Order: sequence, then structure tokens, then C-alpha cells
Amino acid sequence: MTALSRRRSLALARAQRHLRAQQRVQTLIARDQPLEETLRVICRIVETQVPGGMASIMLCDEPQLTLDRIFSLKLPQAYQDAVKGVAIGPRNGACGRAAHTRDLVVCREIASDPAWRGYHEIAERHGLRACWSFPVIGSDNQLLGTFAIYYPRPSEPARSDRRRVLEAAELVSLAVERERNRQALQESEQRYRSLFTYHPDAVFSLDLEGVFTSANTACSQLTGLAHETLIGTHYSMLVPVEERERISSLYREGSKGKAFRYELSIRDHEGRGVHLDVTNLPIVVNDRVTGFYGIAKDMTEKHRRDTELRLLQRSVEASINGIVIADAGQDDLPVVYVNEAFERITGYQREEVIGHNCRFLQGGETDGEAVKQMERAMAEQRDVAVTLCNYRKDGTPFWNNLYLAPVRDGDNSVTHYVGILHDISERKAYEAKLSFHASHDALTGLANRNLFEDHLQHDVMLARRHGRHLAVLFVDLDDFKPINDSLGHEVGDRVLILVAQRLAEQLDPGDTLARFGSDEYVILLPELKREEDAIRLVEHLLGCIRRPFRVGEHELYIGASVGIAFLQQELENPVELIQQADMAMYRAKQKGRNAWECFTNDINDEVRARMALRNDLQEAIEAENFELHYQPLIDARNDSVVGFEALVRWKHPVKGYLSPGLFIPLAEDTGQIGPISEWVLRQACRDMCLLAAQGFGHYRVSVNLSPLQFRRPNFLVNLQQALLETGLSPEWLELELTEGILMADTAAAVDTLHRLRDMGVEVSIDDFGTGFSSLSYLKQLPIGKIKIDRSFVRDIATSRHDGAIVQGIISMAHHLGLAVVAEGIEETEQRDFLAAHGCDVFQGFLFARPMPLDKLQAYLRKPKAVAQVSSLPIDR
Repeated sequence: MTALSRRRSLALARAQRHLRAQQRVQTLIARDQPLEETLRVICRIVETQVPGGMASIMLCDEPQLTLDRIFSLKLPQAYQDAVKGVAIGPRNGACGRAAHTRDLVVCREIASDPAWRGYHEIAERHGLRACWSFPVIGSDNQLLGTFAIYYPRPSEPARSDRRRVLEAAELVSLAVERERNRQALQESEQRYRSLFTYHPDAVFSLDLEGVFTSANTACSQLTGLAHETLIGTHYSMLVPVEERERISSLYREGSKGKAFRYELSIRDHEGRGVHLDVTNLPIVVNDRVTGFYGIAKDMTEKHRRDTELRLLQRSVEASINGIVIADAGQDDLPVVYVNEAFERITGYQREEVIGHNCRFLQGGETDGEAVKQMERAMAEQRDVAVTLCNYRKDGTPFWNNLYLAPVRDGDNSVTHYVGILHDISERKAYEAKLSFHASHDALTGLANRNLFEDHLQHDVMLARRHGRHLAVLFVDLDDFKPINDSLGHEVGDRVLILVAQRLAEQLDPGDTLARFGSDEYVILLPELKREEDAIRLVEHLLGCIRRPFRVGEHELYIGASVGIAFLQQELENPVELIQQADMAMYRAKQKGRNAWECFTNDINDEVRARMALRNDLQEAIEAENFELHYQPLIDARNDSVVGFEALVRWKHPVKGYLSPGLFIPLAEDTGQIGPISEWVLRQACRDMCLLAAQGFGHYRVSVNLSPLQFRRPNFLVNLQQALLETGLSPEWLELELTEGILMADTAAAVDTLHRLRDMGVEVSIDDFGTGFSSLSYLKQLPIGKIKIDRSFVRDIATSRHDGAIVQGIISMAHHLGLAVVAEGIEETEQRDFLAAHGCDVFQGFLFARPMPLDKLQAYLRKPKAVAQVSSLPIDR
């Protein structure tokens, strides 16, 4: 082999070794081996190719101010420590200058090079005589560092040396850039993982199928599912059924590479509601969407606050009360908000109010003290409630119950005032109406008793102070009740109003007219010159009332009874004047109605006596302190006893026996007749049962029935109960009714009579001939007999007219199939006349007087029913 061939073979071998060395370095770089190891391998390769050379690699810091890292296999460590951190500049050795100039720097002899000042001694100490340095530049033209070769003797690089330095610098650049890219990637991954791991919101990723591929801790906390449970779970498992289609459609659109966002409410594993704001971003790899990143922000608290705020805002807008908000930060407290109710109440539109103070609602009738109270409260920054008379836009007033409260911020400073307007105009009107009705009659608008008594107290005081006459008139309408009963209360009410108007027209402005009851009017005359003036006024009023009243198609006539009471010095309580006038009015009615009467002490005495008798009668009712006396009824054919009439007697504890004509009318007026009649009925039934039990036989007892008792709804029930309790058979009871009872409410009366007949109870008409019964109506009544009143019997033997009347009654009754009883027979001539004309039953003193039960028993033991008993001074 020739020398040329050997040289070529050696050159080829070196080239192959150099190539393999470069491939080794590239393999290290490709495998991401540690940078330090790769750089040391580069140094070793170069040192192998350059005998005696010592390779050095220096890397610059991030701001490219110094070379702060050094890698070398042969450079002494002391030297490395000395040059580490050399500044990049034109006079900083070979490496600092190469980094600055970005070009090869050859220092043939270090000892004589001024750029090495400060490093001559240490270089000499370690035998470093020459240095070649080449900058390491990255692919982006960024300075990365330098590659240098030190020599132990002064020297300059040959062309091959320059090429090796350049190649080494390129390998260093490749290794450093790969390392920096790897670090950047690691840092990016760490940043992403930090963002993923430590993000306070739920961060997750899904594949295209919607399955969780990753999730951070916050995601597990939010859903309540463990990380290992969440991974591999489809997102729809967390979505309510009703929301799945909506969310699925969003993901289908997102698979086209679009980001999307939605809100969603889910339930965690404990069933708590969680409101989420979810943002999804497509994961794009090589221009293809491979999945989705997601960030779910827990908006539960914000959603709750927003909901509360929305509800509050809606509540404020929907409130029936007006709401106004004023800015407390400005001197004039301008309005910044009003709701719709404020507009409705005040009539002002929102744009007319904003920016103005609310004082524009005030007016002439606004209470100044209430306004000052409100201003003091605002000055003291406290809430206040006041009632103001405000004015609407159209000028109409309304009553405003205003509540004003400060609004404070986090620093407890007042920023606004909130006012709530409550329109209480209707309530005020209602209160005024109640106040009016509390002192006035609802129908006529006249004063009522309370207001009249107030005026009376005041006017009596003035009359006494000035020595004037004063009178009270008590006006009670006559025959008013039939109007209500026959024509209805609507017509009756109209009559009452017209009466009030007629009375008012006749009075002076200072007089007081009041309505006390249904048809009772009271007049106060406080400024009379003479008492005769009151009497003349009364006569004029009676004439006004007698004039016909026209109500619709009806022309009605009524009268009035008037009582007059004058103020007397001995009067203690002014209200007594009303009582005195009432008593005088009652006396006027007794005189025949349509009249007037002045109060006197005699009337007062009479009323007191009547009240005392009423109280005594009530005590007798409660103690059942009554007696029953029985007057026999005699059969006209054989003079035998066919029954008795039960007559009540009352022995007063002080006055002795009182005439029934005294206390019975009183009991009928006061309603006390009811319990008295109940006692009479039961006692008569018990006595008849006792007579039968003692062997006297069965007798029918006649009991007088009061109108009040007959008209009660429970009359028949009470009657049946009385018969049941006493054991008396209905056939032995006869009820005596007056014609007046039957003529009032005729249909109901006839129905009751039929039911009595069905029970087996006999009914007779008492005092027949004294009323106004219709004979055609009489024939329809289910009754058994009639009793001729004693007023016809008394003169029957001497009066041709009475005789004719009695004869006619008997004849008529017999033709109707009715028996006839004549009461009040005291003379034989009377008996003979009645017997001659066919009277069926006799009753009177000629046969027997009314007697108590023990005397009746003795009477029945005598052989003849006409036996006399001891006389009693009272009759029925």
C-alpha cells in the first residue's frame, strides 16, 4: 500500500470515527440524556481529535449577561471556578469576547493578550497558553454560550481545527436547545398540572365519547365522587335527565372545534343542589378534536344571591306599597329609584321623580310636625314611621303611612334611604266612616244615642249657666210596624228617612235630632225662650208626620206619640230627661196615640210602681209563687160538671192577692206571660191527673193561652212535652184562644189549630163577639166551641139588643157544629134565657166561683154540682 493510500485510509478512518462520535452525541440528545453528560461527551470527542487540547463549554445566563455555567473534562477545577460567571463583553477573555462578537476568537498567547487581564496568573499557573473560542448560537439566533479549546502552548487553529470547533459548537447548540425545549416542556407541563391540580374550580377532560379522562381534586369535591370513581364515568351520569339532551347537543357542536359554555344544576352524592357554570374547550391534536377540556365553576352561592336579588327585585316591583330610594351621599337626597306602585299611588312617572327630592309630594295639609319628625330621624340616621297627607300629581290628597329606613354599607356608613309608602286613604276613610257611624244612625244619618247624650250634657250645662229653658222630645211613630210587616223593610226604611227629613226641616240649626231605635226619634231643644214654644213645635211636628208619605206606588199614613220633658233644677243627671220624655211618650200612646204628653211626677210614680210590680212578678215566676183556681163548667142539660177553667192567681207577699187584670197585662207587655203560661199549663195538667187518681173521674180543663205562647215556634213541642211529663191525655185538655190570636198571621194560626186537633187537644174561642172575626173565616177553623163574652151575658135579660146578639151567636155556632159556653152567669134569669135558646154550657158565680184545688175537691164530693163555695173577692 502506498503512502497516499495509507493517508487516505487513515483519513477515512478518522472521518468514520468522527461520524460515529457525532451520531453518539445525537443519540444522547435524542434520548433526552442529561445535558451535562452530553456536553462532556462532546468535550471528549473534540479532545480526542485535537491532541493536547482541553475542551470547555460555557453557557450564558437567561439575560445573556454572563457565562455562568461551565462543562469540561480536563480544565482544572480551580480554573473553572475562577472563570465561571465571566461577563460577556469585548475585553473579557476569549469566551466573553466570542459571546459578545458572536464570532470565533483566537487567543494565540494568553499571557500577552490584554483581554485576559485578571486571568493571566491563574492561566499561567495551570499551564494554559492559548485559547480558541466559538459562540454557540441557537436556531432562533439566540446566544446559548461558547465552545472553547485550551492549549498548553501558544498556537493558532488550522482549517481542520476551525471545522472541528464549529461542528462542536453546533452539537452543543443542538444539545442545549433540546435540553431547553425539554425543560420548557416540563415547565409547561408543570404549569399545566399546577393549573389543573391547584385550580379552585373543577377542571376535567373528556374524550369524544364524553367519558372523564382526568379530573382534579376540586372536581371530586364538587361532585362528591372519588377520583378513581369519576375517571371512566360518562358525564351524563351527573346531569339531570331533563337536561341531558340539551347538554349533549352542546357537545355535538363542540366536537366541530368550537368552545362552548352552559349553566347546569346537579345534585351531589348527598343530594344537595349545586349550580355550575361550565366552560368547555376542544382538545385539538393535529387539527383534529380528540376531546374536551372543561372548567366547572361552583356558582351555587352566587346563584342563590342572584335568585334572592331577583326575587327581592321582583318583590319590590310587585309590591302594592310604593318604594322609593334616595341617595344619602348628596345633600338634597335625590331619588334614584321608585317602583311601579309608587307611580300608581302618586301619579308621577319614574322619569319625573328621579333626581328630585320627595318633598314635591307635600302640600298645604301635610302635617309639619310629622315632616320635622322625619327630618330629625334622618339627621340621626335612624328609621322612622310617620303618617303624612301627601298629594298626587293631579292634586288629590292621599294618606301615606311612610316608613323610612337608612341603608348602610360595610363601613356602617349610610349610603341611601329607603322609603315605603303605604296608601291608607281607604283605611282613613273607613275610620272616618266608623267614627261617623259610632255617633250617627246608619240609615238616616241622624245623631245616635251616644252623640245625642254628648250634646245633651253640653247643652244642659249651658242652659243652667245662662238660665235658659231646655226640652227633650221623644217621638215614637204610631202604626209603623204594619208597614214593615206588610210592605217590607225597604219601604219601612224609606218612611223612616222621610220622617227624619220632615222633622229636621222644622228644627233650628242649634237643635239636635237623633234616632234611637226602629221608629223612635229624640229631639233636643236647647234654646227655648218659653216652654210653650216646645209644645207649639210638637203640635206642628205631629201635623207634619200626619201628612201622607209617598213611597213608590204606596201612599202611607202614620201618626206619632210625643213625650216632652223640660229641664228642672232638681234634675241630677241630664240623661234622665230622655227617660222622662220616654215615659211621657208612653202615656201619650195610652191616651189614644197621635198625641203629646208632658212629663210629670205622677207619670214617674206610675212608672216606678210598674217597674216595682214587674220585679216582684219576676221573683214570683222564679219561685213559682202562683196558685191555680178552678171554676166549674156546668152542662146546661143536667146541671152536671163537665170541666173546669183554670185561672191563675198571685198572692203578693205584701199586697195580698192581686187582680189578674193588673198583672196579666203587665206580663203580656214585658214577655213574662210566657213562663207564667207554661207553669199554668203544667200545673193544670198535674191537678187533673191528681183528681183522676183520687177517684173524682176525668174532667176536661180549659187553659187560657197567651198570644206570645201560641206564636212561639216550639209551642207544640212544649205542649207535647208537658202532656208527656204530667201524664194527662190530650183529650182532657182544652185551650182557650182569643179572636186576636187567630186573626194575626192567619195561615200559621190555622195550621197550628189543625195540628192541635190532630193531637186530640180541644180548642175554643174565648170572649167571642168582642173582636172583629170574619164569620166566613170562622167556619174554616178546626175548633170545638166558642165562649160568649160576659159583657153580652150581663144585660141579657133586660137588653133586647144583647139578647138578640146572644141568640144569634148560639144559632150561628150550632149551625157550624160548635158548642156554646156562656160565662159570667150570676142570675137565674140569665141562665133561663140561655137555656131557652140552646146554650150548651154555663159558667158563672150562679153555679160556683173559682176555687183552689182543695175546695174543688170538696165541691165535687157534694151530690149536686151547683153547690156553692166560699166567696173570693177576685174574679178572672
